[in-house]
Amino acid sequence: MHWILLVIAAIFEIGWPLGFKLSGTQPERFWLWISFAVVSMILSGVFLYFAQRTIPVSTAYIIWTGLGAIGTLLIGIFFFGDSASLLRMFFALLVLVGIAGLEFTSK
Repeated sequence: MHWILLVIAAIFEIGWPLGFKLSGTQPERFWLWISFAVVSMILSGVFLYFAQRTIPVSTAYIIWTGLGAIGTLLIGIFFFGDSASLLRMFFALLVLVGIAGLEFTSK
């Protein structure tokens, strides 16, 4: 159950940079997207708090930030035209490998 909470926290972690981006691209809805970002930050932190009750803090934090970073990267590529170069994808893969490696070696 706590792993599900951690994934939910990571999804909300993606929400706040998305809200900031949308507030800049849709100035007529600035406060809507800033509010979305703030709510995402709060929910991300709350879900991370609950996940850390049983998951070690170092593991939870690394997974939370890593999945948030990868998710934000993918949203940037698919919805905002960010670069999807081979080198960027390689380094994103290194983040995922690092997350998995830390988890496998922590047991």
